[in-house]
Amino acid sequence: MTRARGILALLLAVCAIAVTGCAGFPSSGPPESGLENGNTGNGSQNVQFIPNRPQPGATPQQIVEGFIDAGSGPGVAGNWAVAREFLAPDLAKTWQPETGVIVDERAERDYVETGEGLVDFASDVVASVDDKGSYTRADVSPASWTFHLEQQEDGEWRITDAPDGIWLDDTQFPQVFHRYPLMYFDPSGEYLVPDVRWFPVTKAAGSIAAALVNKPPTEWLAESVATAFPAGVTAVPAVVIDESGVADVALSEGVLAASSAAQDRMLTQLEESLRPAGVTEVVMTVDSAPIDAQPVAVRSTRVPAAPLVLTEAGFGFLTGDAIDKIPGLSAAVEAAAPLSVQVGAEHDLAAAKLDSGAVVRLSSAGGDPETLDTRGALIDPAIDTIGAVWSVPRTDPTALKVFLPNGEVRDVADAWSEASAIAAMALSRDGTRLAAVVSAGGRTILSVAGVVRDRDGLPVALGQPVQLAPVGGAVVGVTDLGVTWIDDVSVGVMSSGDSDTNVIEQVVGGPTSTSAASGDMASIAGGTGISSLRLRAGDGTLYVKRGTTWQPTATGIQVLATQQGQPQ
Repeated sequence: MTRARGILALLLAVCAIAVTGCAGFPSSGPPESGLENGNTGNGSQNVQFIPNRPQPGATPQQIVEGFIDAGSGPGVAGNWAVAREFLAPDLAKTWQPETGVIVDERAERDYVETGEGLVDFASDVVASVDDKGSYTRADVSPASWTFHLEQQEDGEWRITDAPDGIWLDDTQFPQVFHRYPLMYFDPSGEYLVPDVRWFPVTKAAGSIAAALVNKPPTEWLAESVATAFPAGVTAVPAVVIDESGVADVALSEGVLAASSAAQDRMLTQLEESLRPAGVTEVVMTVDSAPIDAQPVAVRSTRVPAAPLVLTEAGFGFLTGDAIDKIPGLSAAVEAAAPLSVQVGAEHDLAAAKLDSGAVVRLSSAGGDPETLDTRGALIDPAIDTIGAVWSVPRTDPTALKVFLPNGEVRDVADAWSEASAIAAMALSRDGTRLAAVVSAGGRTILSVAGVVRDRDGLPVALGQPVQLAPVGGAVVGVTDLGVTWIDDVSVGVMSSGDSDTNVIEQVVGGPTSTSAASGDMASIAGGTGISSLRLRAGDGTLYVKRGTTWQPTATGIQVLATQQGQPQ
């Protein structure tokens, strides 16, 4: 296998050095590649790759290698000008780099000349990004492509036939492309829901505006969210940002027919979507004339920083050695002595699973637990934004039911139809997405599906689930498995074995990261980010992640509860 060639890089941002060889190109003269400081578009320093240009006398194989490596350099204009230099003039004019990205493992790249002007390129693919910026993880698998080359009039080889799109290795990808959540409304209009996309840092703002306004949401989420932009309204995919961070987003004149309330909601989506690209304020314009609009208030999904626990001292937020109780609800939880608890956003209702195996709803108004589900082998329940409790048996994922506050019970259509078992589920705090650890096709996987609601905001079905990551451990067995939303875009999964626990931190629409915790962990709960992700061990010890390790912070925890928000 040939050694990957191309980029000599100095990683200035973190004072680390990354080097890849330039073998195969003429070595005389000064190096022509390196890194320069760029702007990520979100206010932080970024490293920008400057790939090698074609070298005189390069072989067809070297030209293809240089072209693949040049995917790391979109350039200031974002048109991959260096990569086009490896192409014959006609192809350079029509090649479309933004069609997609193949993310692969650099060490497994292989180039073979199979004939005159023919080069086969093979690599192990780990993920892909489509033309809408949507990231899809792939089981590591080999793939190959054939490139056709011809000698030009000057005698140099250039590519005459190549696929659209670019290749990046898995270490370069998060430096060249950054994660940007497009913001849509939930059906109630109370929450903003992120739809994670990946765009080149050099042209992030324009890509974000064009994707939000001109294209639909990601397919699996489309039925679960709403946009204020009416069909036919488009945005110019070039956003001008002044020195103070104010962005001018030019829209087509159809936006003028929308109500002022709709325009306010459009502005809200744009401002919150563009904020990670360094935008502090958005001005919507039509033919350079500004539209008078104001952002609307939306509900936060942040939860209190303190863990919510049940101990001998009672149920509430653990602050130091004290328990800060929730009026009314703490007493209901303490009396029920549940095995698991999830507290609703208003802190007036909770879903719980009792020692008997039954799922109940607890209320701050007092009274006995409202028994909802007594089927066998139920997993821990969830509670949503309207106080509805979700429950399903471990051995029948399709039998998902929702118990509404008014006493109505609904079957959720299309629930995990391809799964044979379900270990855990977690509903996003905005009520639009359901994550679950399920068994399907002989594998244990983390999946997510959109929640489809009717005009009254009541759940009726799940959308087509998307597989996010494989999970260790069996769904049916002695292994403990748990899932929680870490924040609006990330899901945490705990799989606990006999002696250690694996924790997956999965961005919905992004790469996976993992960490290990020693000991047998029993439950997991998210907070407002990775630093507030917590684990409870079987002996009642509470752990929190500090850097890359899990540190004990408390003992005597009987139940580690999860939270769906906090009162407005």
